[in-house]
Amino acid sequence: MSVQELEFCTTETDGHLFIVTLNRPEVMNSLHAPANKELEKVFNTFNDDPELWIAIITGAGDRAFSAGNDLKYQAGGGKLELAETGFAGLTARFDLEKPVIAAVNGVAMGGGFEIALACDLIIASDNAIFALPEPRVGLAALAGGLHRLPRQIGLKQAMGMILTARRVSAQEGLELGFVNEVVPQAELMDAARRWAGQILECSPLSIRASKAAVMNGLDEANLEAAMDLKLEAVRTLFNSEDFIEGPKAFAEKRAPNWKGR
Repeated sequence: MSVQELEFCTTETDGHLFIVTLNRPEVMNSLHAPANKELEKVFNTFNDDPELWIAIITGAGDRAFSAGNDLKYQAGGGKLELAETGFAGLTARFDLEKPVIAAVNGVAMGGGFEIALACDLIIASDNAIFALPEPRVGLAALAGGLHRLPRQIGLKQAMGMILTARRVSAQEGLELGFVNEVVPQAELMDAARRWAGQILECSPLSIRASKAAVMNGLDEANLEAAMDLKLEAVRTLFNSEDFIEGPKAFAEKRAPNWKGR
């Protein structure tokens, strides 16, 4: 296990698991342009390292996952500037086939909620609060929130949150369908690691092919067209050692030894 402390976040590598912690608790882990740039590099590393198979993103402290854009920085003359791959280096990263889990501790508002929505799973502490409050300060949730939320919970429920800018509890998020599990705050990272562990039991190439098929398939209105997509992640799976190892391990009644290639 190795831990790296950067300027605005920390990273931890534990086997094939990569944990990113937003580390600006003094401003409720809100992000400014320098933090976005740093996080882009962090997730570039995750994307490019063949030994990193799954990531968890969370926030430092017990008050906030992320309060979104650092409005005080912006009000002080700082530019509202995103990385090429979006807010936190994630919200516009559409080619990331590795799974990412959001472990939401406390407030996830505006860009913070958009980070979580850009992840594949959301595990929330029981004190988590979600909102897209941008209209209350003359802004709009243009880092993906206005598009991901309706796709994930349906138009009317999403518009109910978007047009009122209201706050939603973790339990309501579970009921609406954008939260996978709610746990006591003290158990949050254990729960996120549990979900990650279950994913790591599967072939990493199968996981990436599955994610690629789902995400690309959502772009197709026609089911047959979605199923007929020719995806590089699927070709990689079919040509891999893991594609042979899985059935072999099953036949030999043993746990598979995934190599991710």
